[in-house]
Amino acid sequence: MAAFLLLGHLVRAVPVENGNRGSSEEVVWETVVETKTVVCPTTLGTSESETMVFTTTLTRKSASSAYEAMSSTSEEELISKSGSAALGSTVASSDYGSMLLRTSSIYPSPEPPIISASSASASSQNLNNTFISPASSSSSVPTQTASSFSGSPTYTLVDELSASTAPSSSLSESSSSVTTEISASIETIQLSLETIQSTIRSTLRPAPSSDGIFTPIDSDGLPPQISRNATHPVPRLGINDVGSKPLQTNKFYANLFLRGDPNRLGQAQGVWTHPYTLKWSAGGGETKSWGMVINHLDYDKLAFPVQKPPVDFYINPVGIQQFVLSASELGPQTEVTTDSLGPFSVNANLSPTPGGQPMITFPLVQGMGFVTGLYKNATPNVQSGVIFRTISPATMLGTIARYRVVLEDGYNWLIYVIPSVQYNAGDFKIQEGRRDFVGPAGFTGMIQIAKNKLGEEGEAIYDKAAGTYVTSATLSGSVKDTTGTYSLSWTKVGPGPLLMFALPHHVQSFNPDTASTVTKIKLRSTTKGPATGILSDKMTLVEPNLPVTMDFAPWKPTAGNAYQKVTYSPKALQAIKDAATAEIKQNITDQTNLNSMYYSGKALAKFATIVYVIKDVVQNPSLANQGLSKLKNEFDRFVQNKQKHPLVYDEGWKGIVSSAGYSDPGEDFGATYYNDHHFHYGYFVYAAAVIGYLDPQWLTQGTNKAWVQMLVKDFANGDQSGTGDYPFSRSFDWYHGHSWAKGLFESGDGKDQESTSEDGFAAFGLKMWGKIIGDVNMEARGNLMLAVQARSFQNYFYMESNNVNQPPEFIGNKVTGILFENKVDHATYFGREPHYVSGIHMIPLSPHSTYHRKPSFVREEWDTFFSNGRASVVPGGWRGIIYANLAIIDPVAAYQFFEQGVRGEWRDEWLDGGSSRTWYLAYTAALGGA
Repeated sequence: MAAFLLLGHLVRAVPVENGNRGSSEEVVWETVVETKTVVCPTTLGTSESETMVFTTTLTRKSASSAYEAMSSTSEEELISKSGSAALGSTVASSDYGSMLLRTSSIYPSPEPPIISASSASASSQNLNNTFISPASSSSSVPTQTASSFSGSPTYTLVDELSASTAPSSSLSESSSSVTTEISASIETIQLSLETIQSTIRSTLRPAPSSDGIFTPIDSDGLPPQISRNATHPVPRLGINDVGSKPLQTNKFYANLFLRGDPNRLGQAQGVWTHPYTLKWSAGGGETKSWGMVINHLDYDKLAFPVQKPPVDFYINPVGIQQFVLSASELGPQTEVTTDSLGPFSVNANLSPTPGGQPMITFPLVQGMGFVTGLYKNATPNVQSGVIFRTISPATMLGTIARYRVVLEDGYNWLIYVIPSVQYNAGDFKIQEGRRDFVGPAGFTGMIQIAKNKLGEEGEAIYDKAAGTYVTSATLSGSVKDTTGTYSLSWTKVGPGPLLMFALPHHVQSFNPDTASTVTKIKLRSTTKGPATGILSDKMTLVEPNLPVTMDFAPWKPTAGNAYQKVTYSPKALQAIKDAATAEIKQNITDQTNLNSMYYSGKALAKFATIVYVIKDVVQNPSLANQGLSKLKNEFDRFVQNKQKHPLVYDEGWKGIVSSAGYSDPGEDFGATYYNDHHFHYGYFVYAAAVIGYLDPQWLTQGTNKAWVQMLVKDFANGDQSGTGDYPFSRSFDWYHGHSWAKGLFESGDGKDQESTSEDGFAAFGLKMWGKIIGDVNMEARGNLMLAVQARSFQNYFYMESNNVNQPPEFIGNKVTGILFENKVDHATYFGREPHYVSGIHMIPLSPHSTYHRKPSFVREEWDTFFSNGRASVVPGGWRGIIYANLAIIDPVAAYQFFEQGVRGEWRDEWLDGGSSRTWYLAYTAALGGA
């Protein structure tokens, strides 16, 4: 079954068994446009050039009424000689039917035509019901050929049904009367050839499929109104990568080049590869070492506050030094440097003196199976602050020496020594105090460390993979219809199989080949449940349920995410209209011209949504155009970079940052230091997508499109080459399945994310922007991101009672709060109130919310914190958020709140700065509230 996206809605191709409708290859295209159903017959598979059909949904008592009207109407009445169609055509006294305007040969096959009806000038009744779908001129339906123009397509107005299917009793109706009734309902449609050709590229095309979705976005340079800044307040500490390569700011290894306090030694906070944690010892801890600390902590080592469950937080203690890979030559002059910085990997180097050659290099890759130290002409020292209880004599595996180790905490580890030069297995000796296991001077080679909880069975797996290590990863992905596939392909060094670890959401989505490589090795990750060992150079993951039908309209998942018709009762439509009419009159300048990109973006997205609802739900194009004009004017302030804190291009780290934070790092939530870019810019991208949908010409004007693309490239760049102006996927972590919000701030607990919902909204905005500009790869990438997020959020952030990835003492909180790499804290950065912690993972309620937030989870969270009248006392805008979220499980109660308020009184104080009563009424009503 073919599937096409049509004006933001799914079109399904279904076989037609009625022989009167053409050949066996003929299908019926079904869609919903503005809540009205359109059925369009078309014959596929012909050798003729691609054709298009415009359709206007009519209501009529009999299908033949429109047919008779059409057959009695002259060509001149149907299509003017100027090249536009002026159609006065509706049957007012009717109940169902549709009219079709076909144009053939606009674009030669095989390139599929694309259209947006948004730019056509028409009344609310006819424009809102206009669409285009592929058709063939060989259709057997009766036609009335219109005037043709030299060098132009020929238009044909066609009735939906053939004469043989029309009831004969209807054929006697007066054609002139019917034509009059038609004209009474539809005023004028003017679709010039130029407008058709400019809009055909924007909306109608197959559901986004691509064999390679990770591609550069475009080659547009920096818009000229964006200035460049050669320096950034955060220095590139110890980074050896030379040239103008864009650097990752939000990845797992950032602590290796950050120093939060200039008065102390930096670069000494943790790095989390999962399941292992690494940290430069910097002369501290029990060992007083200058090497690299290696930890893996089991559940029994977790720290919880002393309180009854659910506890407020849990943390993996950071002061333990289970292992340290060091060298005797390292001391207080030791320098930490990094090189080969990528989206999934980095090399960390330890040199005995500043500027000296590295003595140990640690290739750090997410999910690596061993911690590997590459030694060069050093005296290796394997240390432990826990103390070695026993170290067995070496077992030789060819040229590899394996040592079994038991620490005083009772856990078993393995040490593998793989020399590059001649080596005596007895040269490593335990030292007095049992903290140091020292090897020979001048050692060059590799030492690998692994924790073994499976005894001989685990040992056999580790033995097989020893001597091979991973250095980097490359991401690839493809989308076909509703299925997305993505792979991490690892680059390795060594002759054996590669041992890697997969997180729970990976294991759930393994393709069969990857599933066949699973081992019995499992080690707990710090905040994401058990990591599973696989022996493979590649991990391929499949998401079978992409939200391809999700659009600007309220949406909820169905089997296969098939399109569901959205309908509104007259009462709901009136309530939505009343709210929209009032809210569109608000002072948009006061709400958007702020000193914060975050709050300004939220307000722009709010008004974009209101304008969308006015246009597509209320169907008042005049009022929508008024609102759109104001929205474009306010958005233009940012495009022209005239906001209170203009954006600049940071040449130090390669990205778009607010100028506000150059004097104060905390301004605008640390955005100048790359905090929260996906949150901030996601709102702008979404607002731009709405504007482009409502006015496709806006995309071609000035630097509108280039400015939005600039934001997209900053936080969601698809280019993995590492040679452009932005790093690949700054915010979204394709290993973890969600974004990290923390940028260039040193952190003892690593990167974190506080708002999954705004992470999801950024992906939704990316999807919709890609759709509106016709970037199939971007749209497909957005769909895949949304699917991966759903899996990740539901495993790690949204904790139902059966959650197995978070500690049982914690899952009663239902939502994590802030999830760090090393701890999880049921809190926000602004408080611990339940409506803060839960609400920050809800905003903004949008079409993606029902996809990410399962009803079973929403029910548990509601019952835990907000049921039995507790929601009715939540203060301020949080109340609106909580009730909008309730619509996922109880849309009637949610709708009643937004329609009636409390005891019949509505207060705007229940709306936060990014939401509107207009949207909440439309959203809750569409989910079943009215």
